[in-house]
Amino acid sequence: MRSSGGSGSGLSGREAEVVNLVGRGATNAEISRALYISGGTARNHVSKILRKVGLRDRPQLAIYAVEHGLPERR
Repeated sequence: MRSSGGSGSGLSGREAEVVNLVGRGATNAEISRALYISGGTARNHVSKILRKVGLRDRPQLAIYAVEHGLPERR
């Protein structure tokens, strides 16, 4: 089941998981291993999220994640 990412951004639960991992510095390969998805799917998720939140690149997405409290502390 998909749910809101909780930040009012309109992100699905899976997208919020990807943003969380990007915010912690994970590569696409690390995201794919953590979420049991292919590398291509991880790359597609990141691209879709960038478009959805209106950002240009991965560093901006990492900053977005921190500003929205998405990287969960371990």
